[in-house]
Amino acid sequence: MNPTRGRNFTPVIGLLLAAGVAPLAAAPDDFAPKPEDRQLPKRMHAAMKQRPRVTVGQGGTDIVGSDNRALQAAVDYLAALGGGTVEVGPGTYTMRDSLHLRPHVTVRGVNGQTILRKADAASSRLGCDGDFGEEQITLQDPAGFEVGCGVAIWDMNSGGFHTTVARVTGRDGNTFSIDKPLNADCMVHGGATAATVFPVVSGYDIEGCRLEGLTVDGNKAHNPHLNGCRGAGIFLYRGFGTVIEGCTVRDYNGDGVSFQQSNDVVVRDCVSEGNASLGFHPGSGSQRPLVEGCVGRGNGEDGLFLCWRVRHGVFQDNVLEGNGRFGVSIGHKDTDNLIRRNQVRLNGDAGVCFRDETEAMAGHRNRLEANVIENNGVTKEVPGIHVRGETKDLVFTGNVIRDTRKVGERKQTVGVRIDETAGSVELDNNVIEAGTPVDDRRKAKR
Repeated sequence: MNPTRGRNFTPVIGLLLAAGVAPLAAAPDDFAPKPEDRQLPKRMHAAMKQRPRVTVGQGGTDIVGSDNRALQAAVDYLAALGGGTVEVGPGTYTMRDSLHLRPHVTVRGVNGQTILRKADAASSRLGCDGDFGEEQITLQDPAGFEVGCGVAIWDMNSGGFHTTVARVTGRDGNTFSIDKPLNADCMVHGGATAATVFPVVSGYDIEGCRLEGLTVDGNKAHNPHLNGCRGAGIFLYRGFGTVIEGCTVRDYNGDGVSFQQSNDVVVRDCVSEGNASLGFHPGSGSQRPLVEGCVGRGNGEDGLFLCWRVRHGVFQDNVLEGNGRFGVSIGHKDTDNLIRRNQVRLNGDAGVCFRDETEAMAGHRNRLEANVIENNGVTKEVPGIHVRGETKDLVFTGNVIRDTRKVGERKQTVGVRIDETAGSVELDNNVIEAGTPVDDRRKAKR
């Protein structure tokens, strides 16, 4: 029996009210904006704790597939929702076109297990001239060119930014439409060529993107070269604020990581190795880059190449070793950068090279601090640091510059070489172990 059945609690409630004690009641929800609430800079809503997420893999995921189409479907879906995270499972994904990044989308792989492998390339000479602005090409041999694949078009006069990288959007016999106009005339008499080569990961006109834990396999032996102004294993063009973290690019027939006209890019804890050209290539006006904790190893040219107008960057705690040319190369209007705590060793030429530029175009006001620059030079004698051109206002402080190889095997025979036309160079508290610690050729003109 329920002992409370039939009892009247009204008097009790009345006594509580008389005593100033309110009965328990559900507190109303407070939906009013809080003082810390702020709308996003380019949206009419505040930041959300939960954002869209899609998984891609070769089984048991939201999207199942093993090529670029599955990855692209996930990225484009999240882009339509304003951004989110694509989580890519283990496995090898065959790339017949770039993974095209979209604003505010993160692509996250499983470190060392998510591999994006460039497919074998097809190549053909053009059957007729490709004219500037034209959005189609005609091929002598169309075998291997398919609708949806990535393609590059060039001739002997259209290298650098004049190479066109696009996607094939349609076909009529030997003629293919592409989704971008040709950047230059590509003339048959100039050896005009098309090939299914492209960056494995590509980002144009983006912001707020992240790449994490991806391995890019460039399949160098089965692909022609693509220059670093238009391609790389990972390539950005106006990729503002992109973060590339914990990624590896290997065996690409071109640069490993290249970002052009892309401010505030962060490349952290990445490896670029065994690529045909440059390891890391910030360039064409990329301001305030941060490259830290990275390895540039065994690339055909420079480990770190500051191209044109790279300014106010920080390059720190990197290993740049065994590259075919310089460990670090600095030149055209590359000013006001900090290069510190790097290991620069066993490169084919000088450890650090300031390129030969006139005063208006030289790499002024750069600071080298606490680097170890050692054992550079393979087939010829080289300096640890070489200051060329009319470069001035440099500071080298706290560096160790040495060659620890056996006597008779040492090629880094000069610590610092300063050419005749250079301006002021401050040397402070460096440890230099070389047959010629400082070869200052400016003295001959005084």
